[in-house]
Amino acid sequence: MRPNAMTPATVPTRRAFSERMAEYGAIDSDFVVFEADIGYSTFSHLFGDRYPERYFNMGIAEGNMVSAAAGMAADGRTAVASSYGVFITMRALESVRTFVCYPDLNVKFLSSHGGFTPSIDGVTHQATEDIANMTTLPNMKVLVPADTWAAKKLFDVAMQTPGPVFVRLMRDPILDLYEPGDSFRLGGSHVVIEGSDVTIATYGDILFPSIEAAQLLAAEGIRAEVLDLYSVKPFDREGLLKSLDKTGALVVAENHQKRNGLGYELSNFCLKNRVVPFDNLGLEDTFAESGSYGKLLEKYGLSKTCIAEAAKRLLRRA
Repeated sequence: MRPNAMTPATVPTRRAFSERMAEYGAIDSDFVVFEADIGYSTFSHLFGDRYPERYFNMGIAEGNMVSAAAGMAADGRTAVASSYGVFITMRALESVRTFVCYPDLNVKFLSSHGGFTPSIDGVTHQATEDIANMTTLPNMKVLVPADTWAAKKLFDVAMQTPGPVFVRLMRDPILDLYEPGDSFRLGGSHVVIEGSDVTIATYGDILFPSIEAAQLLAAEGIRAEVLDLYSVKPFDREGLLKSLDKTGALVVAENHQKRNGLGYELSNFCLKNRVVPFDNLGLEDTFAESGSYGKLLEKYGLSKTCIAEAAKRLLRRA
């Protein structure tokens, strides 16, 4: 990883994940992919173009899609169910809960348009409650790649992990940080920038303004540690505690509702295991809105400046 040499991404994580899925079709000849009529948006069509006999477009019927994927998984195959996050985690939630999580089946979810990364598409397509819905379900694991290589590697992690796995992906390309040699695992994390004054824990797209916030803080003599918790459920408890042993303060920043997101999970964990000055950044019981992604980051307190200011406020309280 190269936090001081991030480069513009050429593809969104939804495409990188699907590109690896198409490659993986040659490795595992049994797994199947289900789509809810937006395969050219999720890029699941890349698998379907190569393996049409293993690709099923179920139409605009996400609940049926998940139920069909569960049926195939119950017969011993690994299935991928693909759609936008808002539709998988709300419209199809009962099917995910009852037919996938309850029997603990090998269904993996390609969930595109996480958070308000589909900024110009508006609230109907912005999944800002998806982490809460998915992490609450027993047996569900949740992964959130930040860039191209993370998406490809976490596809493999999802396929190799028994039971249901939800992978949150982004609409647009942002930046690339990771390299082909970087490793990822269920329950893992990466210390992207080492620090000693405050930990900034994050995942997905907010990793990049968090890195930039750490660079702003460094210019003021504040050493922030940036922790990419790409495995949201289970999260890296040991890695978090190790970071807090160094810094003694925690800011969680996420493109999600504050309520019942990773911030709530980590605050509960810290109250039980390591009490430290704490703040969490995200949507404050509100929907986002249509607009440019950068302006939404600023409005909802997730830009690099907002994250840096939150860290400084926290340190003044400590």
